[in-house]
Amino acid sequence: MKILVLSDSHGDVEAMTRAVRQFAPDLVLHLGDCLRDAMRLQEQIALIPMEMVPGNCDFGTHAPETRILELGGVRILMTHGHRFQVKMSPLRAIYAAAEAQAQLLLYGHTHQALHTAQMGVQVLNPGSCGGPAGTCGIIEINEEDGSFRCALETIGGTTNDSSH
Repeated sequence: MKILVLSDSHGDVEAMTRAVRQFAPDLVLHLGDCLRDAMRLQEQIALIPMEMVPGNCDFGTHAPETRILELGGVRILMTHGHRFQVKMSPLRAIYAAAEAQAQLLLYGHTHQALHTAQMGVQVLNPGSCGGPAGTCGIIEINEEDGSFRCALETIGGTTNDSSH
């Protein structure tokens, strides 16, 4: 299963559309800012399922700000990150993921792409997908054994990857 992770689109639906064309995912995850962009993308890619959480710029939504997903044997904590003060440090979000027994933490908000591991949790922030140097995350899950690989990508080339 190939998953495209997007965050902080801030009106740039075209960048998200390019990422979908480039990476041909089975699922798209949007980590907020702006959910209206994610909904517009979902209209364009109706055959590809999409999950989302709201960000600090997504006013008026009652959607949960943090979600736990079980995909192909991988437990994922998905959040925008503003409630965990990730601009100061992702540590609170990492603790929340570890407490939820998640293998993978996905967050945005900082507009800075990051892939690391801490406390037994893989951490992926896809950065901001908008603009000329937009970035995104790719997760490839082997559904037979629950292993997964994460990569940070620019819309146009690779920046980093790791297998787990």
